[in-house]
Amino acid sequence: MAAPSKSVGKSTGDRLSCNTTSFQKKSRSKLVSIPGTRPSVQNGQLIVSTGVTSLDYVIGGGLAVGTLLLIEEDRYDSYSRMLLKYFLAEGVVCGHELYVASAQDHPSDIIQELPSPILDDIASPKPVESQTKPCDPEGPDTMSIAWRYQNLPKVQTALASSSRFGHYYDVSKTMDPEICQAARCHGFYLPEHSATVSSSPAPPPTATGQSPMPEAYVALLKNLQEVIHREGFDGSLPQTKSRNVLRIGLHSLGSALWGDDLCCRDNPSHGHALTTLLYGLRALLRSSLSVALVTVPSHLIQNKALMGRITRLCDTAVALESFRGSERETNPLYKDYHGLLNVCQVPHLNCLVCDLPDNKDLAFKLKRKQFTIERLHLPPDLSETVSRVSHGGLAGAAMLGSSGCGSAGNKHLDF
Repeated sequence: MAAPSKSVGKSTGDRLSCNTTSFQKKSRSKLVSIPGTRPSVQNGQLIVSTGVTSLDYVIGGGLAVGTLLLIEEDRYDSYSRMLLKYFLAEGVVCGHELYVASAQDHPSDIIQELPSPILDDIASPKPVESQTKPCDPEGPDTMSIAWRYQNLPKVQTALASSSRFGHYYDVSKTMDPEICQAARCHGFYLPEHSATVSSSPAPPPTATGQSPMPEAYVALLKNLQEVIHREGFDGSLPQTKSRNVLRIGLHSLGSALWGDDLCCRDNPSHGHALTTLLYGLRALLRSSLSVALVTVPSHLIQNKALMGRITRLCDTAVALESFRGSERETNPLYKDYHGLLNVCQVPHLNCLVCDLPDNKDLAFKLKRKQFTIERLHLPPDLSETVSRVSHGGLAGAAMLGSSGCGSAGNKHLDF
């Protein structure tokens, strides 16, 4: 009886040893490691920086790869053009490839005007010590009237995350020409492609006899698709080289320079041209390692319903409202800012609830070296003449109320 028990124990030990050696811990699949990218904390999507750290904070940490960011231009296209340069400059510093399309300026001229990167940490945001430190009751800034508000922390207007993502740039200097020449850039300049556009066959007309897109938009999509397939950014094809991200910058789509009458008429003949272009662009982005930033002169588009459809076709939409040429430019309340920033659309990627900004009152300002986005915080009005009513106004109010006040109608009611 001992022999069977010995064999049984031996077979049991063999089975345990086999099970122990064959067990392997399941490991998570590694994400694609590309310089200048990182996975998002909210949805795990691969994101890149827009070049403006405060804008990254507003839109949820960064711009997801395969998505489209819409910038509604300000009235003079100065700040929206600057955001486009920040976006392209971040791609140059991170080693990404660029694709720039414009109908006004040559893409090489736009690349030469990119801001210079700041390689040290002198521009990194520093914590404000006065946020949690109570005010000194004997200090020079002690409130003499609202004493109950002395221990409240000061309002923090700067937007910054706990972890640094992206780089800082000096807008007072341009990028080194050697760095710009080393970057791989693909350009689409509409005047240079005008001969190709005129000789190419026109797209088939729709049922109403109108073309769905101008020939310039068709040539732009075709050229962009060729670059994505030729340079290996298409995700459906096997990768023959190291993975990289293509940053696409399209300047002032929908303007008359692109052959689109969207900004010229209330009922344009190419009413669905820009929306059709955005459909095709998003299809290319979703199936490739690329990310796009598009600027649109929304203040020139007269059909607001059409502008709403354009906004909904983009993953992220941001509108810039400049104070230049308006009454707010001379208003002392807005003296610290150059315009307002409105978040019109936020992306819904791999989640049921999107990441909404904690504060919708945002403003931007251009410092001597940097473009920053801050929380709009108006200082208290400490003047004595703004909220005071003149004696003439008090007399008029007293006369109006004389019927109800009886004998007190001829006296000033002052408290």
